[in-house]
Amino acid sequence: MLNNPEIGAAVFSVKNLKRTRHFYEGILGLEAELTSGHEYPYLVVNTRHMVLVFIEGQEKSCRTPVLVFNIDGHDIYELVEELVKHDVQIIEPVQPAPDGGLTADFQDPDGYVLSFYHSP
Repeated sequence: MLNNPEIGAAVFSVKNLKRTRHFYEGILGLEAELTSGHEYPYLVVNTRHMVLVFIEGQEKSCRTPVLVFNIDGHDIYELVEELVKHDVQIIEPVQPAPDGGLTADFQDPDGYVLSFYHSP
C-alpha cells in the first residue's frame, strides 16, 4: 500500500493566527504567508520537504501531530537556548535519540509538540 511515502502537508487548528505566525516566523525563522480570499484565512509555512497549514478558529487544540525539524548544520543546544529566551516551553531537553543523534522537544503556542533532531 504505502511504500516510503512523503508527507506533503500537516494541518493544524490554532487559536490565534497572529500568535502562530510570530512563533513560526519570528522565533523559528521560517517564512509564513497569510492567505485570505477563501472561506477563512489560513497561514502557510513552506519547508524544504513539507507544507504546514494553520487554520484559526477551533477552540480545542491538541498535542499531535509532532513535527520533527531536521537541524543538521545547526547547534541543537544553541537552538534550544534561543527557544528558552523566548519563553517557549521545553518538554524534553536535549537528549540522545535512539539512533545516536540528538533530540529536544518543545511546544508551540497552541500546545503542539515540535522536535529538533540532529543526526549522529
